[in-house]
Amino acid sequence: MLENNITFEEAMEKLERIVERLEEGDVPLEEAISIYKQGMELSKICHDKLKNVEEQLTQILTEDGKTENFSIQEEE
Repeated sequence: MLENNITFEEAMEKLERIVERLEEGDVPLEEAISIYKQGMELSKICHDKLKNVEEQLTQILTEDGKTENFSIQEEE
């Protein structure tokens, strides 16, 4: 189980190492399954952190300190 306080950058770095290791192809099956599961956990952590940041960025503070949803109107 991975620690919840891992940063996005740390999670991405670990995930990249796992992908490289699996791509080498000479990992024993049991170990490959174990590191694949770790990779899936890291992927979920990265996704959740990005989603959280995205939600924060879609809100803006108004002058009176309240938050409002922010959206960009696309030109037609």
